[in-house]
Amino acid sequence: MSKRPTLFGCDTWPLRQIGAWQAAFSLASAVIALFLVATFAVSAQSPGKVYRIGYIQTATPDEQAHLTKAFEDGLRDLGYVEGRNVVFERRFAWGKQERLPELAAELVKIDVDIIVTGANPVIAAVKRATSTIPVVMGGSRDPVGSGFIASLAKPGGNITGLTSDPSPELQSKRLELLKEAVPRATRLALLRNPISPSAETYRRIVEGATQKLGMTLQVVDVRGRDEFDSAFAAIMRGQADAIMIDSDPIFFTARSQIVQLAAKHRLPSVYQAREFVEIGGLMSYGDNVAQRFRRAAVYVDKILKGAKPAELPVEQATKFEFVLNLKTAQHLGLALPPSILLRTDDVIQ
Repeated sequence: MSKRPTLFGCDTWPLRQIGAWQAAFSLASAVIALFLVATFAVSAQSPGKVYRIGYIQTATPDEQAHLTKAFEDGLRDLGYVEGRNVVFERRFAWGKQERLPELAAELVKIDVDIIVTGANPVIAAVKRATSTIPVVMGGSRDPVGSGFIASLAKPGGNITGLTSDPSPELQSKRLELLKEAVPRATRLALLRNPISPSAETYRRIVEGATQKLGMTLQVVDVRGRDEFDSAFAAIMRGQADAIMIDSDPIFFTARSQIVQLAAKHRLPSVYQAREFVEIGGLMSYGDNVAQRFRRAAVYVDKILKGAKPAELPVEQATKFEFVLNLKTAQHLGLALPPSILLRTDDVIQ
């Protein structure tokens, strides 16, 4: 019988076995390392989907900055980071609504994954440009009556999102608040954009409300920023003693100019958004625009994850805030009734 080799009187078989195990372990480690390197290389070459989001507004970037930020903050909270998994294609008309069709066509041409819009004129331009790319409305007035969707519960096409005014009747509420704050007002001027979808529907609602309140109505049309001075001159010639500013991107983006003209002519005014009141407008009644754009991010997330716009119910504004600028009321010499002050959700001193 042969003897196992020994080293310094010790059996060398276990040592050879251990050496074999070490060699095998080293080989396995090398294979795993090569696998990880290869996996990393593949991952680096094939990153996850980067979504291209179109974003289109009527105003300048600065005028809409807080809305853009609200929307993009909402997406960031949902895990979308610009440059990593999302790219924004932002388009602004700089107050010129006639540019909206061109901008909408640009977004369609570069084949964005989804388009987020501003108000009705923007939605109308995008709707004409595409019937296939998903569209999320950042806020629409009466989207069913405007022909954007089939119904709030089942939009039925490529458009869904949020409403700012669920129905034209909200204008009546604004006028009632203005009349309560300024009982002496008997002649109302309505500043509107006549080319806006459903402009006539809203005019009829305001006309009916003024009749019920014993007021007369003067409708003054504005189609662009260069018409505001002449519009207010016409309002003064008509001897209006209060004004209502219709809901339209032209007015929202030119809010500073409008508020200054209203102050210059000492006209009590009611608006659809608090942004007017924060810079000196008398009062507003409507939903929170920035919060609405933040909510639009939720719709974008759902659609990018596979939901169909046709099956996503449009979210109606249900909470409306009454905001009053007390300093402006004092400047106008208004003796506000206690009932008005009790109904405010926010008072700006």
